[in-house]
Amino acid sequence: MFKKISWVLLGMLFAFPGTALSGERSGEVELAVTVAAPDDSRDVKVWIPYPTSDNVQDISNVRIKGNFSHSGIYREKETGNLALYAEWTTPTKDRAITLIFDATGRELIRKDFPAVEPPVPVEIQEYLKSTKFIPTDGKVREIALSITNDKQKISEKARAVYQWVVENTVRDPDVKGCGTGEVDKVLAKRGGKCADISTVFVSIARAAGVPAREVFGLRLGKKDAAEEDMTSGHHCWSEFYVPGYGWVPADAADVRKIMLVNKLDIKGAQDTIDYYFGGVEQYRIALARGGRGYYLNPRQNDGPLNYFMYPYAEVNGKSLEWLAAQTDLKYKVMFKAH
Repeated sequence: MFKKISWVLLGMLFAFPGTALSGERSGEVELAVTVAAPDDSRDVKVWIPYPTSDNVQDISNVRIKGNFSHSGIYREKETGNLALYAEWTTPTKDRAITLIFDATGRELIRKDFPAVEPPVPVEIQEYLKSTKFIPTDGKVREIALSITNDKQKISEKARAVYQWVVENTVRDPDVKGCGTGEVDKVLAKRGGKCADISTVFVSIARAAGVPAREVFGLRLGKKDAAEEDMTSGHHCWSEFYVPGYGWVPADAADVRKIMLVNKLDIKGAQDTIDYYFGGVEQYRIALARGGRGYYLNPRQNDGPLNYFMYPYAEVNGKSLEWLAAQTDLKYKVMFKAH
């Protein structure tokens, strides 16, 4: 049996001690999901990332609506990420579920690294491992060694990896959704979207001895309008771990996006490059951290999931296309600023 988590929000997960915070962005997020399935189907399931509060973001006033048979909040054992799970076990014409919550995102600045770094803690060493989705051998290791062989501190190695990724990748607007994070393919064409570029950073960082992981999140609208459609606002960035200091954000993907939009070269983007190493703005919240090629809770039937940022659904044990295709699995994200 899978373990159900209380509906009460679990606070202070993934905290960042010593964090500098300034700007805030607050509003209501509404994520409406519909699943297309035969009317007589008795096996329809959906999983939706369920964000929690920490000292960088506040999640409150959660409401869940829909015509599902059963629902609950469940924790995935390996990563600790939470999911809103719902299932339809009786014939239904239209299957719908809506997750609504208030969110406050805060700017995060972490740049005052310690002069001396202790060894990597045992519980953090898993973020140095090579996996199917985060390889650390072959070409990745060659790159890592070539750009960090003269660095001693983890924070210095992380900066070298970050700079290399910024200078050697580009944002490809033709990639579907946030990309699939296939490192070999991204390195071959030197381009992709945020999941692609962030995974390259994580892979090279781990190969260089820097603990690192992805963060899968959602942007909070920047417009002054009362309501903004953020359906295309999912975003992936990275974090690396500095012993004696903690987790630090790094967003090479947003650097490349800003460079593309504003037609900037490396020199012209230097302020942006400096900011997103150890800093992220308040217009985002994290939905999940880490986890690639893993099983959700309750366990899905159709094989391990690449990553968990979009809603995921199965009908009669078969997954629906989830990478922003909006066909049988449809969703809409609206943000209302407070």
